[in-house]
Amino acid sequence: MTLTLLITYLLTVAAGYVLSALNIRHLRRFGNTVPDGFEGSIDPEALAKSNAYTLEKNRLGLVESILDNLLLLLFLFCGLLGVYDRWIATLSDSFVWSGVLFFLLLTLTQTILGIPFSLYDTFKLENRYGFNTTTPKLWISDFIKSQAIGVLLLALLTTAAFWLIQWSPSRWWIWVWVFFATVSIFLMYISPYLIEPLFNKFEPVKEEGLEEEIKSLMAKTGLKVSRVMQMDASRRSTHSNAYFTGIGKVKRIVLYDTLLKQMTHDEVLAVLAHEVGHWKRGHIWKRLVMTELLGLASCYLAYRLTAWSGLPGILGIPHASFAAQLTILAFLGSIIAFPFTPLLSWLSRRHELEADRFATDLTGMPESLASSLIKLSRENLSNLHPHPIYARFYYSHPPVVERVRRLMGMAEK
Repeated sequence: MTLTLLITYLLTVAAGYVLSALNIRHLRRFGNTVPDGFEGSIDPEALAKSNAYTLEKNRLGLVESILDNLLLLLFLFCGLLGVYDRWIATLSDSFVWSGVLFFLLLTLTQTILGIPFSLYDTFKLENRYGFNTTTPKLWISDFIKSQAIGVLLLALLTTAAFWLIQWSPSRWWIWVWVFFATVSIFLMYISPYLIEPLFNKFEPVKEEGLEEEIKSLMAKTGLKVSRVMQMDASRRSTHSNAYFTGIGKVKRIVLYDTLLKQMTHDEVLAVLAHEVGHWKRGHIWKRLVMTELLGLASCYLAYRLTAWSGLPGILGIPHASFAAQLTILAFLGSIIAFPFTPLLSWLSRRHELEADRFATDLTGMPESLASSLIKLSRENLSNLHPHPIYARFYYSHPPVVERVRRLMGMAEK
């Protein structure tokens, strides 16, 4: 069983690397061709820079992935999980606290191992291509705050979860799911006001005349968004973006200040309309429901499988604590989830196209949304030539060239 699991895992990893290699080979072959519709916006020099950036990001990601996979193989298949599990048992004989320590220390180790890659990405790679505006002081501040929040949340979640498991051994899967679902929704409510402001400054859109245009656009939708804010993203990077945050009465749309500097009012409104489209088409609650249903199924499967005495044996371990069994299940889950990646990606791309259609119908300016996407891809050095199979497998958004072509077709009707 252990050998079968190892081979399955290696095949899964190999499939991911093959897809990545296909994508890079496709870029090297077609990357020097400016796509139709992009001729006046991206010149060969900018395209070459975009290709180089994509290749370097891929190279860094590949090195990090290989290291992560090697360490995971050592941890799971070379006995280190058992050693670590027994060591945790010497620190506490409490079911709850040993479980909390198990995941806290494991997460801390993963974080420390990821620091060199984060530093290189921020201060070398991103700096080389003119994106980075983060200072070492700000990076350290962000790191400390994010880790403090992460450790606090992880400690609270694992403490409550293991307590519930101990309290209700035969029904814990229901109670843990209810608790996690409640916390996730609660975090969606408080994040815009308590967590996000710890990292960025949010204020009403300052662009002269834009606020009135936004209010007029919002009136057409009948959607009550608490605020349309701009965020000081330029403190850390010149990358531009926009996103929807919050839920219920605290939902709001956030625009990067870098995006506002790069785009015309019509383009900003088109991007804004796209984000509104996600809410009006029910994408937010649909994703939330799907996530919670998957969470419920995962909790039930974990309940059933942790009751199986043979679970530790699939990794050649005679005995494993409850926390170690959950780690094994998480590993199995990652393998099982891999074939479903293209399905989830397809659903996400479908939502993006629906939001594009909504924005076009609302504003009557498909060309503005198209030009905004061209600017976003140019300013962010996006890959304009992904391999079709790679894009279908991993892309949560349709390739930008396809989106622009579709939008320009709408403009011609």
